[in-house]
Amino acid sequence: MSPEEINKLMSECANDAVSAASSEFDITLDHSPASVALVDKILLEYVERYHDKALEDEAVFTICNIYGAYVGEILKAQVGGSWIYDQTNPEAPSVFLQVGENTYAFAGICFERMVNDSKVSVNAYYEIALNNLKPNQH
Repeated sequence: MSPEEINKLMSECANDAVSAASSEFDITLDHSPASVALVDKILLEYVERYHDKALEDEAVFTICNIYGAYVGEILKAQVGGSWIYDQTNPEAPSVFLQVGENTYAFAGICFERMVNDSKVSVNAYYEIALNNLKPNQH
């Protein structure tokens, strides 16, 4: 997948997240940094509403990828970066946002919150990434 293709795909996935949040939960995602906090709520809403169906492989893959793309696109708009399509494991390719020497697995952190530990916060991960990338303001 070319850099142009992966960037286009992730932008489209982010837009899918906006549509899904609106149609499923009547929650407005406006591409603002403040809206990242809503992703934490939305992920748990999927589990609450759909129970095990939300955690089926295909569903969780789609949910985590679109909301991971949404959060990543917000960070990318703030600090730059590019999406990397990693096929190291051909059976489970992954996508990371690379900013400088750092990579961020937003879909992975969404998965952690939905599947493994509801205390994991996508917003906190985003804030840490943002703070790591901002120049010191002292």
